[in-house]
Amino acid sequence: MSMIRNKTALFLIILPLALIVTMTSSVMYGATTYDVSTIWKAVFHADLSNMDHLIIRNSRIPRMLGALLVGLFIAISGALMQGMTRNFLASPSIMGVSDGSVFVITLSMIFMPNVSTLTLIIYSFIGSILGLVFVFGIASLIPNGLSPISLAIIGTILGMFLNGVSQALATYFQVSQNISYWYNSRLHEIDPIVIKWAIPFAVTGLLIAWVVSKSITAISLGDEVAQGLGINLLKVKLLTILSVALLTGISVAMVGKITFIGLIIPHIARFLVGEDYKQIIFFAGILGAFFLAWADIISRLINPPFETPVGVVTALVGVPFFLYLIRIKGGKQNA
Repeated sequence: MSMIRNKTALFLIILPLALIVTMTSSVMYGATTYDVSTIWKAVFHADLSNMDHLIIRNSRIPRMLGALLVGLFIAISGALMQGMTRNFLASPSIMGVSDGSVFVITLSMIFMPNVSTLTLIIYSFIGSILGLVFVFGIASLIPNGLSPISLAIIGTILGMFLNGVSQALATYFQVSQNISYWYNSRLHEIDPIVIKWAIPFAVTGLLIAWVVSKSITAISLGDEVAQGLGINLLKVKLLTILSVALLTGISVAMVGKITFIGLIIPHIARFLVGEDYKQIIFFAGILGAFFLAWADIISRLINPPFETPVGVVTALVGVPFFLYLIRIKGGKQNA
């Protein structure tokens, strides 16, 4: 316990400096590299006739904020899913949540191409719930379908199915170009208006996550333990699903589908702070924000001035981690 406290204290001490470095680096690097003085002037003494200032304010800063927020949202979603299902492979990208969002966004772009930003976020949220219900519904009908590896396989297959249907529909109705953004996580195209509209949904999802965190700690030890402590399992699980759907839905609406963050980061947070989900959710959110921000920075530096898709960078870390989890925990029924 004292070791966990020491890790937590050290983390909180270095957090402000790490955040400043991350934010500055995210704004600094890209096709054009800006020095700190240019960034400072663009933020506090902007000259709107200066193209560099406009790029920093309208592109680099929204991109930095988007990476931090989406990394935070997806990591917390993954932590909630792993705790609720006691499944060490649970994450929005594996369990069909992100694919459900992309599927419903595809339908909205085909049949209602002029939807508002707010409506798009709502559709993405609905898609998250549908994806989650679809995967867990099918898994519950299959013998041993809710075990970690079986659920991961079912989620991956159904996610690929939803993705395939989405792309087929997009091709048939000739809207592939319009919706390619949501398939390939293009942080550089993030719309600042979407960030603004996402804030109330994000706050709601984060508040729900905080409220259920104590109950998730008990559920992660087993439904019997949670019931013995007087926890209403149905209520907590429904609230958890609502939080995951909100956070994942707005993430997809903001930047498209991003993989592996919700899988990797909760495990790292659990290693740092133990099994208390109040702390896991907090630290997973912070670590997820840093992870995606730095993955985005690295994606710009691999082959400048061209940008490598950020999903490639997350996969380079995520795939080996996924295989490692299967190797060390593959025989366990629960996380």
